[in-house]
Parts: sequence; structure tokens; C-alpha cells
Amino acid sequence: MSHVNVSIGGRQYRMACEDGQEAHLQSLARDLDRRIDELRGKFGEIGDTRLIVMAALTIADELSEKTRRLDQLQGELSASQATRTIATERAQATQAAVIAALNAASERIERVTKSLNQSLGDGVPIG
Repeated sequence: MSHVNVSIGGRQYRMACEDGQEAHLQSLARDLDRRIDELRGKFGEIGDTRLIVMAALTIADELSEKTRRLDQLQGELSASQATRTIATERAQATQAAVIAALNAASERIERVTKSLNQSLGDGVPIG
């Protein structure tokens, strides 16, 4: 477990984090501090607690919107995958039908060739 000192709202906090996550935690703290500064610029000194709550709600709103968008994209991906599966199955069925038709045509050609060869007798065989 590592510890990182971060500055949020003009105050220093010593935070614990997993090893290797120090830079990420510092980045998150900088982002929160920036948001608080922006809110302070818009609303003035309305109290640290209110600024922090407003910043937290702003972040929660962004997270909610991104979660909604992610859910929407996952739905679209699932629909695309289902469409792809159906298209693949249709392509395979079409391929199997074409192969069967070609095999049937080949067999008919062979029967006609054999029949013609038999009807011609000793002449030059066809095919």
C-alpha cells in the first residue's frame, strides 16, 4: 500500500492507494481540484463543503451519462453481433446451396455424357 499527498480545495490530504496507482490518484485529485476552482470562479466563496458537493455531483452526472452511453453502445454492439451471426449463417446456407446445386449439375452432366457415349456406340467418346 502506497501513500500520496494530494491538494484539493487548497488543503493537503495524505491518501492511501494500491502500489502503482499513485500517478492515477494524483491525476484524479488534480481533476477534482480543477473542478472545485471552476465552481469557485462561477459561484464565488460559497463554502468548501458546498463546492466539493457540487463538484462531486458534476462528476456523478458525467459518470451517469457515460454509463448510459456505454449501455447504449453495448446494446448496439449486441444487435450488430446478432446481425452478423444471422448474415454468417445465411452466407453459409447459401454456400451450401450453391455447392449442392453445382454437385447436382455436375452429376447431371456426367449422366448426359454417359448416355450420349452409350448412344453413339463405337464413336469417339464425349468428355
